[in-house]
Amino acid sequence: MFTSAMVKSPCPNLVHGIRNTDLGTPDFARACRQHAHYIDALTGCGLSVTVLEPDDAFPDSTFIEDTCLVTEKCVVITRPGHLSRRGETRAVAHAMQPFNRPVMEITSPGTLDAGDVMQVDRHFYVGLSGRTNAAGIRQLEQFLEPYGYTVSGISLTSVLHLKTGVSYLENNCLLAWGEFITQPEFSDFTILPVDDSEAYAANSVWINGRVLVPAGFEKTRSLIEAHGYDTLTVDVSEFQKLDGGLSCLSLRF
Repeated sequence: MFTSAMVKSPCPNLVHGIRNTDLGTPDFARACRQHAHYIDALTGCGLSVTVLEPDDAFPDSTFIEDTCLVTEKCVVITRPGHLSRRGETRAVAHAMQPFNRPVMEITSPGTLDAGDVMQVDRHFYVGLSGRTNAAGIRQLEQFLEPYGYTVSGISLTSVLHLKTGVSYLENNCLLAWGEFITQPEFSDFTILPVDDSEAYAANSVWINGRVLVPAGFEKTRSLIEAHGYDTLTVDVSEFQKLDGGLSCLSLRF
């Protein structure tokens, strides 16, 4: 169960963030409203939320998940794969200090975006992607192994991050799209296959018995509910324009 979350408010420069979609430019005011509703959803799931101030020097910094991996035993500050995002980690590292967990940091030549990291119990699946390299995965394994965690890498072919296409919903269930539906490493899981028309919703988030699902993806919401989960829809359309999903907007621990 999670007790805490950390988010970072969008900055006005959000509209200049990294964008690989053709969904248009985000509306900053609407993004701020959506972010506030996202925080409401987190608190509604029983989390105490720390909100970091916006930083216009880093347009993508509201996607805080990529900068830090928080486990029960330790914190790993990442080294984002996109050069423009490297400086985002400083504020997050400082904000994590009151939580009194050992802190490690990925260093060169390693790169790691925590959006590529999916925890299943005491195992971490890590996407080998355009943002996370083999050196970053090796460092993460070295950091986590002393705490009894295990790590394995999965090569990605069609998504930005691992959790773009697959989410762990607890109870041995994976919400999966595309290449992950038939991924050999996931053969022991119950796979909930996301329809191609709703690929974005593969990034849904389990929090304390509820699953946050992006608004407007009814097939996926119904699929999740059919497997016994309560759902809560959250509109994050402005963040979708920047390839950001529900998990990207928070650290949950």
